[in-house]
Amino acid sequence: MTSIGKKVDRETFEGLIERYDNWGRWGDDDEIGSLNFRSAEGVVAAARLVRKGRVFSLALPLDRDGPLRDLPPRFNPIHLMTRDGGDVKRDHERGERGFQWVDDVITMPLQAATQWDALAHVFYDAKMYNGYPTDDVHSDGAERNAMTKAADRMVGRGVLLDVPRLTGRPWLEIDEAIEAEDLEQCCRTQGVDVGEGDFVAVRTGRLAAARDTGEWGPEFSAGAAAGLGVSTAEFFCDRNVAAVAVDTFSTEAIPHQTADAGIEGPLHVILVAYAGIHLGEFWDLDELAADCAEDGCWEFMLVAPPLTVTGAVGSPINPQAIK
Repeated sequence: MTSIGKKVDRETFEGLIERYDNWGRWGDDDEIGSLNFRSAEGVVAAARLVRKGRVFSLALPLDRDGPLRDLPPRFNPIHLMTRDGGDVKRDHERGERGFQWVDDVITMPLQAATQWDALAHVFYDAKMYNGYPTDDVHSDGAERNAMTKAADRMVGRGVLLDVPRLTGRPWLEIDEAIEAEDLEQCCRTQGVDVGEGDFVAVRTGRLAAARDTGEWGPEFSAGAAAGLGVSTAEFFCDRNVAAVAVDTFSTEAIPHQTADAGIEGPLHVILVAYAGIHLGEFWDLDELAADCAEDGCWEFMLVAPPLTVTGAVGSPINPQAIK
């Protein structure tokens, strides 16, 4: 791990864009990017990883007490009952018998809590993945690179890389950035390989830190945050992974390592806008990590489909890791 203050200059950043630019790789009409690396054979192989029948939900609760305290325009989900037990009781007292019911509604950003970023989520110099222009995302949603393009693709072999476990800690400090060499060391230490079409989950342990203190720390309010450094683009792209998920709200380390070069969100730009890699955020990896450490198996079948919201640029999910 490196200090969050590590600097990455514009030349290095632009070199990574040029190296991992997948625009046109799967045709001018492609809208799923690196999910093209996920194959039917890979799904079959992932199914063979199910040996214990244990299922882990990797999702945070969708409720008012979530981590989005101060990240406008996003906010924690608001769940309301449109008909509750009091309504049933009232109707019963009025003489209604037999079948009765309750109902509810939720108001929330599609990128609240555990979620996927769609390829339409990130632009750089007014272009998103595969060179599509700003006009393709308008008030009705995304016409290109929408989250629904991945509706049947988010299934395959999952691999968990538990970075703080490398140094025997429960979590990284808030000012640490994960670099490519850390992920490589994780693979060696855990005895697992990351390959083409894999879904890679990276644990920082910051959700465990929040549970330990009983409150969401400053990193959940757009302050400094542990996360992936720019160099991890080389790890993921060289291995042709399908998608990447992290247990933080931003995926990448904050402040951004390219801040001095005037570039925000460098890893989002490289991975989402150019390589076409979907990013998952706020994945709860703690229970899964404990099980992987116990049985020594860091691979599993992952099932994490998005909601089919037409034109969405992100989606809440309840990822399932099955071992």
